[in-house]
Amino acid sequence: MDTGQDSFWGRLGPAERKAIESLATRRGYRPGDFLCHEGDETNHVIIVLSGSVRVLSHSIDDRAVVIGVRTPGDIIGEQAALDNRPRSATLQAVDEVEVITLTGSRFANLCQSHARLSWALLGVFSGRLRDMGRQRTEYGGGSASRRVFAQLAEMAVQSRSGHTNGSGSAIEIRHRSTQQQLAANAATSRESYARALRDLRERGIISTGRGWILIHRPDELQRLAR
Repeated sequence: MDTGQDSFWGRLGPAERKAIESLATRRGYRPGDFLCHEGDETNHVIIVLSGSVRVLSHSIDDRAVVIGVRTPGDIIGEQAALDNRPRSATLQAVDEVEVITLTGSRFANLCQSHARLSWALLGVFSGRLRDMGRQRTEYGGGSASRRVFAQLAEMAVQSRSGHTNGSGSAIEIRHRSTQQQLAANAATSRESYARALRDLRERGIISTGRGWILIHRPDELQRLAR
């Protein structure tokens, strides 16, 4: 599994990984499959091994809105395991996804017996809070901007087999939607959507044209979408 050092799995040592794998179950999902639904009473923890998972929440008018994208090494569902409350979001496979899952009680026991595992989880929480604060400061918004980033990150995953530049890092997104339609899908206004795109362009993360968006720095966009 190719993961970043800042991901949950990337923060663990061999002992912690082995402890999790000894208690976990490996599962695969096809594109479009649901891993769980918002409001479910389940509390198992999910760690992504390969592929991408979209995190969906429902807007006031009951539309499903992408609020995040999780990639290899990321942990999902840890909140339900820790507070034993219903799922706060729906998880759906974007492409072919492989995960390992373990029950909330087993995960809680591991956190109590393995300090490094608890520290890794705390590091994930801290990183997400820090990123949210940075988004508010640098990108002039909170949840609205993040929804735009998540939408673009999901579109990038789906277009991964498309155009790449010489270094193989850039991803070209081809679409037929108007900016108003894209904004509506992200549950934000056209003005807020345009502002988020402009900020990303100014930082060299994307460039845009009529019917296309070129992601120059997919890793940075992915980080913003977490």
